[in-house]
Amino acid sequence: MARAPLLQLTDISLTFGGDPVFQNLSLTVQQGDRVALVGRNGSGKSTLMKVMAGLVEADRGQVVLNAGAQTGYMEQEPDLSDFETLGEFAASGLAEAEEYRVEMAAEGLKFDPARPVSTASGGERRRAALARLLAQAPELMLLDEPTNHLDIEAIGWLEDHLSQTRTAYVIISHDRAFLRRLTRATLWIDRGEVRRQEKGFEAFEDWRETVWSAEDDARHKLDRKIKAEARWAVEGISARRKRNQGRVRALAALRQERASQIRRQGTAALALDAGPQSGKRVIEAKGIAKSFGERVILKPFDLRVQRGDRIAFVGPNGAGKTTLIKMLTGEIAPDDGSVALGTNLDVAVFDQARSRLNPDQSLWESLTGDPDMSVSGRADQVMVRGQPRHVVGYLKDFLFDDAQARAPVRSLSGGEKARLLLARLMARQSNLLVMDEPTNDLDVETLDLLQDLLGEYDGTVLLVSHDRDFIDRVADTTIAMEGDGRAVVYAGGWSDYRDQRGAEQEPASPPPAAPVKKAATIAPRDKVVKAGLSFTERHRLKELPSVIDRLEAEIAKLTEFLSDPDLYRTAPKKFDKATEAIAERQAALAAAEEEWMALEEKSAG
Repeated sequence: MARAPLLQLTDISLTFGGDPVFQNLSLTVQQGDRVALVGRNGSGKSTLMKVMAGLVEADRGQVVLNAGAQTGYMEQEPDLSDFETLGEFAASGLAEAEEYRVEMAAEGLKFDPARPVSTASGGERRRAALARLLAQAPELMLLDEPTNHLDIEAIGWLEDHLSQTRTAYVIISHDRAFLRRLTRATLWIDRGEVRRQEKGFEAFEDWRETVWSAEDDARHKLDRKIKAEARWAVEGISARRKRNQGRVRALAALRQERASQIRRQGTAALALDAGPQSGKRVIEAKGIAKSFGERVILKPFDLRVQRGDRIAFVGPNGAGKTTLIKMLTGEIAPDDGSVALGTNLDVAVFDQARSRLNPDQSLWESLTGDPDMSVSGRADQVMVRGQPRHVVGYLKDFLFDDAQARAPVRSLSGGEKARLLLARLMARQSNLLVMDEPTNDLDVETLDLLQDLLGEYDGTVLLVSHDRDFIDRVADTTIAMEGDGRAVVYAGGWSDYRDQRGAEQEPASPPPAAPVKKAATIAPRDKVVKAGLSFTERHRLKELPSVIDRLEAEIAKLTEFLSDPDLYRTAPKKFDKATEAIAERQAALAAAEEEWMALEEKSAG
């Protein structure tokens, strides 16, 4: 017998400010579902989740929760005003015998339950809210960006916890690796319509492209039909048109259908200008160290950063990643050692706390109020990489509409604040980018653009991120800080770091007296990631050796199979298929080897 769904939404319609968010939306969440809720920033993901949680009432339609089932919603900005400590808040509503769950969640999510609410940061409050939800263990969990403010270790703990729970959940997240591991179905919000696919996030991007391609084909056919019918209406004999008024009315209906179609939201017009080239040596740090009281942040550390490097800093929250970057860029002085900055540096900073935005200013004022961006005497223009642009036109490049230009920054969502910071950052020239958690709140499409942009950027990038997929796609070097004061340099991104770190920890008996430390001076960039190549080409060059190895192995197996002298007589169809397969693989191998040689030559140039 089929079980009743945990949650069912039927014909939901919701309007904010005259514009419909959803119309006639219906969906169900079943017991055991593990669902990714995806869509562009501003598409209504968080609003839909609040409707599911009963926190926002729809204008029309029905929300039905299975009798006896409990829904838990992770609040973005939890209200802790009635509680003394984070632990007291997280344990509220639990029986005394269940409070141990809060302790377990607090250990995994890395917050102190005894911390007073009055001194807790926004990130600690969110972690306490997440711990509260996990401890309550409802039948359905609604998780809105649960990985924000978590470090990579805490994200790993949360992944493990959610992979083992029997509770159904719906997740909004920008973290691809997190969604790929945990989800088995996908809800996609696109222009007020919600589609569902019974596959996890891993299959989402292919699905999206298939849907959009079919939509584009249908729109093209409709345009051609309208054009043909319009020509008939203009050129046809007048009497014939009068007799066939049905066809004229059909043309009007076609035009109305075309006009009513909602165009897809464009992508932000991201662009970076590296400006004047910096010197080849960007930063050279020798023996730098830092402590705060008795707490050692960084033990003596050497590092050389070359022009064009993309360096990711990883480690637990509080390990000192941001402090190390501030020392490297000269913002704070080390206790010991020295930092020499290269020539002609122009630094631009993306701040994870969004503290460079004044919440009381409008978006307009946020751009024109910056002395590096305003145009003297023209309060409606900003300088964008050396050229004057109208404020509203530039904001539209980052997907803001006319009405938002005068709205206060505090009214923006997290993703919109990130886009506004990117607008400020990308308006100026720079050759050293410092990006502290740039991925928080950005949708998948904007993340893709940002990754490609950083891959093509001619300057140097210092990146702090807990997004493993983003690090893999962007970084050519990873510096791991694990909270013991050591900073260790690894070639490659997050996956490369994990592989190398695992190899270092493999020897069992006897263990080495000390871990083998990688050379703390980064090799010239053409030895780690080839210079002169685009981001896509670098990724392809890294991928080609394994492609070539695989093709060679397949050819060897097919050759061995065809070496049987009786094969043609006993199994002619298998012989023909194997012959065709080996010819295809030999052609593919030749093409792969030629491509690899071309990319190697280009990188050497």
